[in-house]
Amino acid sequence: MSSAAKSVLVFGVYLVGLGAGLLGVPNLVIGAFGFPATGEVWIRVVGVLVLCLAYYYIRSAQAGHLDFCRFTVHVRTFVFVAFAALAALRLARPALVVFGAVDLLGAMWTAAALRGRATWAGR
Repeated sequence: MSSAAKSVLVFGVYLVGLGAGLLGVPNLVIGAFGFPATGEVWIRVVGVLVLCLAYYYIRSAQAGHLDFCRFTVHVRTFVFVAFAALAALRLARPALVVFGAVDLLGAMWTAAALRGRATWAGR
């Protein structure tokens, strides 16, 4: 397994934990970041969606799909920018940026691994 695929696999495992937490004990997860408890189903729906993303990450990493790895760099960077913008506009709590920072750090790891393989630009 390439270094880039390993970075995506690790991120997929993180997503499994996050998704399972949001599905099973959502208020514990969001409460740790200062978000108010909720009894609404939306947070569990987000957990299901995160678990679905985890599946894509893990299976693509196992299959060695470097194009998928490249695409995740773009999306995970966007997640950080979007979450930071929501916090800056006071539409979300600043703690949301922590979730985005995890995405950004993972994207940076994957990008560095891809550059090391000279595959970042499709070479």
